[in-house]
Amino acid sequence: MDALRHVRLMAEYNRWSNRWLLDAASKLDAHALAQDRGAFFGSILGTLNHLVVTDSIWLHRFDAPGHWDTLREASGWLPRPASLRDTPCPDLGALVAMRERIDALIVAWCDELIFNDLDRVLVYRNRAGEPFQRQVGPLLSHFFNHQTHHRGQASALLFQAGVDPGATDLIAMPGFDPFTEISEEEAGDIPPPPPSVALPTPPASIAANAPRES
Repeated sequence: MDALRHVRLMAEYNRWSNRWLLDAASKLDAHALAQDRGAFFGSILGTLNHLVVTDSIWLHRFDAPGHWDTLREASGWLPRPASLRDTPCPDLGALVAMRERIDALIVAWCDELIFNDLDRVLVYRNRAGEPFQRQVGPLLSHFFNHQTHHRGQASALLFQAGVDPGATDLIAMPGFDPFTEISEEEAGDIPPPPPSVALPTPPASIAANAPRES
């Protein structure tokens, strides 16, 4: 897989998994969503707002050199947070609307990128004012990894609140891979898993007491 295809896959996964997570969040009332659960950003709503905040910060940084019209056209509505703990979306309805808009922007921008864009050097300052210069490609890896990191936190908080968000792994996304599953008859040439990942053999004492087939 080439780097551009990977970036676009991550953009689609980001959009799909956010929709999935927000659908799970809709099963809780406003009080449960805003309840401080001891997470780094407090509540489920606070954690999901943090992703809106950081995505907005990074998209404004990517737009700074003026290379991409798609980002420049979004600068009027994209939040400009003053703090990583800002809550631009005070409730779930506002969060869903903003998340959909940001994720559509990310997908559209990534669809327009060319290989040379990934090698561009972005010069920016972090929230502490420290200057950095890094290539766009590795920064996009950080961008998507950061989203996954905090979605994991939100998923754990939802589960603790009694809502199972379900499978949000990349390979669970519809359309993840163009290949279809193969039958056991077609799998004859596939080697067995190496010992390091094979199921362990149960101790003799357990095996001796296991029920036997009649």
